[in-house]
Amino acid sequence: MGSFSIWHWLIVLLIVVMVFGTKKLRNMGGDLGGAVKGFKDGMKEGGQTADEKAAAAPAGQVSHAQTADKTTIDVEAKQKS
Repeated sequence: MGSFSIWHWLIVLLIVVMVFGTKKLRNMGGDLGGAVKGFKDGMKEGGQTADEKAAAAPAGQVSHAQTADKTTIDVEAKQKS
């Protein structure tokens, strides 16, 4: 009585597919997978200490966390002599 049978779950699945459609469900699955991957990458990066981050990104190079978005312009600064 407390748990649903396989027929109940199949009917629920059929109703969900009819309401949302297969394309939207596929897109939602891809978005969810991307979010989980981003979370895992963030957890790996967040576990590093400041010394490890400095060793991972040599001087003069921008690490992955510091990359600019596509709307910014990359300019090289020159020192006056």
